[in-house]
Amino acid sequence: MTTDQQHGAALGGGPFLREFLRSPLRTAAVLPSSARLAARMVAGVPERGEPVVVELGAGTGAFTSAIQRRLAGRGRHVVVELNDRFAAGIARAYPSVEVIRDDAVRLPRLLAGLGIGPGTVDVVVSGLPWIAYAGQPPLVESVARVLSPAGVYTQFAYTWTRWAPPARRLVEGLRGAFEEVVTSTTVWRNLPPAVVHLARRPHPQPPA
Repeated sequence: MTTDQQHGAALGGGPFLREFLRSPLRTAAVLPSSARLAARMVAGVPERGEPVVVELGAGTGAFTSAIQRRLAGRGRHVVVELNDRFAAGIARAYPSVEVIRDDAVRLPRLLAGLGIGPGTVDVVVSGLPWIAYAGQPPLVESVARVLSPAGVYTQFAYTWTRWAPPARRLVEGLRGAFEEVVTSTTVWRNLPPAVVHLARRPHPQPPA
C-alpha cells in the first residue's frame, strides 16, 4: 500500500458519512471523490516551478493527495477547511500542507495572514458545497481576487444536480468573474457521477 493509499484509508468514507449526517449543508458528499475526479480537479496544477495551490474544503483528502503528488514537494499547498475533524485529519496526514481552519469566504484575508497577497495564487481547487457560495462577499469573487491573471479555478458538481437553481447560479457566478469557464464531460467513475467546472483568467475585482 502506498503512502497516498494509507492516507486514503485513514481518512476514508466513514468519517465523510458521519460529517455529512452531522451537517449535510456543510459537507458536500457522503463519500470521498474518486481518483478519476481528483485527477481532473488538479489538472491545472503546474508540473514545473513553485506554484501556490489553495484547496477549499479538503474533506478527507481525495484532492489533497492528488495535489501533493502533482506538486512533488514544490511550491506551497494551503488548505482552508471549516470542519475541525477534517482539518485535523489533513494536518496529521500531510505535514507539509498549511491548514487553515476557517470559512473560505474570508479567503483573501486568510491568505494574507500567510504572506500570500492578492493576485498571486496559481490554482484554487474547491470541494465545497453550494451553500458555501451563498455568503457575503461572494466566494467566487474572493477566489478571483486571490488568483493570478493566469490562474485556474476548479469546482466539481454532481451530474444529477447540475440543473438545480443553486448549481446554475454557481455557473453564472463563475462566468461573471472569469473570462473562460469550461465544463468537463461526465466522470462516470465517481459516486455519484460528476463534472468539473474549470475557470481561467479572473476578471479584475474591486478592492475588498
